[in-house]
Amino acid sequence: MATGRGRLLQQHWRGLQALRLPPGGVGAAAGPAGFSFLWIRIYSAAFSPKRSNWKVNSVEKTAGSVNVLSVKDKEAGYWKKEYIAKQRARVRAALAQVLKPVNPYTGLPVKTKEAVRISGLGWVIILREKNGKEYIMEHIDLSINDSSVTIMWYGKTWPRLATLSTLDLCGVTPVFMDQSKTPSKNGPRWHSLIAKYNLSNLTESTMIGGDRLLRIFCLCPGLLVGLWKREEELAFVMANLHFHQLVEKSTLGSATVPYELPPHTPLLDDNPEYGLHGYQLHIDMHSGGIFYLCGTFRNLFTKKGYIEDGYVKIVVISFKNNTEHLPLIGKVGLSWRTDIFDGCIKVICCLIFLM
Repeated sequence: MATGRGRLLQQHWRGLQALRLPPGGVGAAAGPAGFSFLWIRIYSAAFSPKRSNWKVNSVEKTAGSVNVLSVKDKEAGYWKKEYIAKQRARVRAALAQVLKPVNPYTGLPVKTKEAVRISGLGWVIILREKNGKEYIMEHIDLSINDSSVTIMWYGKTWPRLATLSTLDLCGVTPVFMDQSKTPSKNGPRWHSLIAKYNLSNLTESTMIGGDRLLRIFCLCPGLLVGLWKREEELAFVMANLHFHQLVEKSTLGSATVPYELPPHTPLLDDNPEYGLHGYQLHIDMHSGGIFYLCGTFRNLFTKKGYIEDGYVKIVVISFKNNTEHLPLIGKVGLSWRTDIFDGCIKVICCLIFLM
């Protein structure tokens, strides 16, 4: 049963005392062979060929068939690496099925929210000081929209800005998965680096606005950092992540290397004098749960001369043609929040995505 399997994995992970140790007693278990035997048990519990008729005895039998000598034949960490590799492959296959249905209006997966839930996916930022010390911060707020997810970090325990060198944005997923339960954040987790930012000269970055309490800076790609005006210290960090291969980027990279997106070859026009055609653009403009604009534009094209350095210029709405103009709902602004204050900086329009 899935529930029994999850409970057994938890027991294995909590300590060696829950296991029948190999010959040699506690001293042997404390060495590399003992920890290898632990990972053999975990591996066997997760990938037993008799998972459909799950019993604890089948785990004991499978793991017991691997003696201490065969454990020593493997390099240190072999079974841990094998478990993590197979577990990631299993999760990847499951997510690929969930993400298959595509919204015809946005061209994006319909069930991204479900994929985030079943994978236990979350996001953290890792603040790194110049002396190497790290601070891992869990997200506080998360808002899943039609085409993106907005993530907020704030609190009272920020390290001093002057001591910081870099910020890593990572997706995190549990190493141990039990599909019958909500994934736990307390166990070991896999980190997938999405982007790395330099904080050494943050105040020299592009400032996109401010109010009487703070100033907001933009770091490419897709990160907003709020600084208190008086102290020049961190107030909040906000990331806006586009749905395009978001789950892949948040789960399939490593702690140091981002996931490499598959190559994309655009469909060129039959006539070499022309550029791209048949494209579609979907725009969501929102902040703080308020939508200002939502629209889809089809049959877009661009001339060959407008394609340069991996970017393309497409004219969607003509500034001179009033019939193409669209109204914005409400007063456009950027909503921000901390554990003490909140506010909305008016007349700011930011389309910031991690593509």
